[in-house]
Amino acid sequence: MTDPNVPDPAAQQPAPAAPAAPAASAAAPATYPGKTLGIVGLIVSFFVAIVGLILSAIALSQSKKAGYKNTPAKVGLILGIVFSVLWILFWILWGALFATIVANCPEVAPGQYVC
Repeated sequence: MTDPNVPDPAAQQPAPAAPAAPAASAAAPATYPGKTLGIVGLIVSFFVAIVGLILSAIALSQSKKAGYKNTPAKVGLILGIVFSVLWILFWILWGALFATIVANCPEVAPGQYVC
């Protein structure tokens, strides 16, 4: 005899299947944020140091926020700093040379040159 309060195990339905695993997330992009800007900053650092320095700093910041290393931006940042310092030193030395030349002008009368 069966108990009417206990369901028959053979009549029970199977347990629902576990939910399917979510689809794999999209693969990491081939390029990362700031990569192109870092390369541009590196190249520009050779021609216009201050602009290259700024571009490289922006690219490095973007890459750090996304969790990537950006070697071209880091190299561009270093070169931008070095070239900027060299450029500033060049103008200081040029200005000092010009000031020396101008200071010596009153000693030489117009049209009178000493060899």
